[in-house]
Amino acid sequence: MTNTPTISIVCPCYNEEQVVGLFMERISAVLDSTSYSYEIILINDGSKDNTLATLKALQSQYDTIRVVNLSRNFGKEAALTAGLDLARGEVMIPIDADLQDPPELIHDFLKEWEKGFDVVVAKRVDRSTDSWAKKLTAELFYKFHNAVAQVEIPENVGDFRLINRRVVKAIQLLPENQRFMKGIFSWVGFKTSVVEYKREAREAGETSFNGWKLWNFALDGITSFSTAPLRVWLYIGSFISALAFTYGSFTIVKTLIYGIDAPGYASLITVMLFLGGVQLIGIGVMGEYIGRLYMESKRRPTYIVEEDSYIQQSENKHSGEITNSGENHDPSA
Repeated sequence: MTNTPTISIVCPCYNEEQVVGLFMERISAVLDSTSYSYEIILINDGSKDNTLATLKALQSQYDTIRVVNLSRNFGKEAALTAGLDLARGEVMIPIDADLQDPPELIHDFLKEWEKGFDVVVAKRVDRSTDSWAKKLTAELFYKFHNAVAQVEIPENVGDFRLINRRVVKAIQLLPENQRFMKGIFSWVGFKTSVVEYKREAREAGETSFNGWKLWNFALDGITSFSTAPLRVWLYIGSFISALAFTYGSFTIVKTLIYGIDAPGYASLITVMLFLGGVQLIGIGVMGEYIGRLYMESKRRPTYIVEEDSYIQQSENKHSGEITNSGENHDPSA
């Protein structure tokens, strides 16, 4: 851990007590088979189980582990950002601890990096382990996002990838607090290669994502990289105004020719409710963007590190050097 590693594995952990040991066994075997030095940064993102204690226990077995404990649960995007900020390697590989993304793919990543690629992404070609609902919603999200966003996100590509130091420096230039890392990875660009793979089933434990979290995650992605949801209400308003003008003109002509009809209560209520609903939806979309502006204007940090084992080791080593130096010095000399 004292020498600068070539590879930094960045792994956010939230309630991964059951699987993190298996993860370390498998990824250490893969990395040991390479010719590169490495560090494994495990970020405890405010886990509610014994994940932190398990990570610290693993440090006695693996001297390549660096445990970073955040002060609370900031979310995966913030934990991933913390790992990238603290990584010391020449290349960084974000990966989840659930082993759905096979660590063995790292060999293919390194081969592409050695060819000169700055980014190597892993693309899922088989999502048979996902439910039909998750596959359908994922497909709809990618299609909708790429249709309205300025920067396209590659379909079926997650956070599992290799990025070099130059890419990380570019990512660190982006100051937003509300982070959507898939979009950020795509936004910075750079020379990219794609490695295809089949996603595996989760080794142990349960995912912390549910339908509601995935929905909010999708909203973050769309609002972070597109203003189309705001712009579309201009067209909706114009269309409704055109309908109202057409219907008003028709009513005037009809009244002039046939006289005044008795007003219809049901149709009036229907139109009022329709317009009221459209207005509330528009206000809700605008509120989503205003809320993001409000949160960004506070300039709060994306994450807070409570404990970093690498810093503690460095401080202990430095303290020991000072103590030894004082003990060896003879004041009478």
